[in-house]
Amino acid sequence: MFGEGMGYAFSLLIAMALLWLVLSGHYDSTLLLSLGGGSAVFAVFLAWRLHILDDETSPYHKLPRFFIYWPWLLVEVIKANIIVVRTILSPVMVLTPRMVRVKTLPGTDMGKVLLANSITLTPGTVSVDIDRDEIIVHALLKELTAKEGFAEMARRCAWTWGEKEEVS
Repeated sequence: MFGEGMGYAFSLLIAMALLWLVLSGHYDSTLLLSLGGGSAVFAVFLAWRLHILDDETSPYHKLPRFFIYWPWLLVEVIKANIIVVRTILSPVMVLTPRMVRVKTLPGTDMGKVLLANSITLTPGTVSVDIDRDEIIVHALLKELTAKEGFAEMARRCAWTWGEKEEVS
């Protein structure tokens, strides 16, 4: 009857209900709980009727993969921070800025956005533009432009967004 959007609808309903509970702080009033639940159901019904329930508008089923990706990204951010801080604190600060093109492994727009944002979150690098299957990156230092590092991040972003099955 509802098709494959039912899983997206259910995950969106759970996310909206939990958000309402956390933000409202009302756990004891039956009237307020039913109004909050009713508004979440109504919002999900509208999204379903508008045919906007899909992988991008309701990605809550991907949260387990994000919880694996975030610690890895945090380690990469710390490693890049150490490189940038060491350069800044050195008596002779030598900057070697450059623009590089990074191949994107993720095929979806959201996968590419995840990769571009991950690059920008890493100190010393900024995603400047997305050009088809490449991201143009400005790097503050030459050592932050290693193709292997970008390739690993692209692979992990594709896995996190559900475009690849395995990540090691």
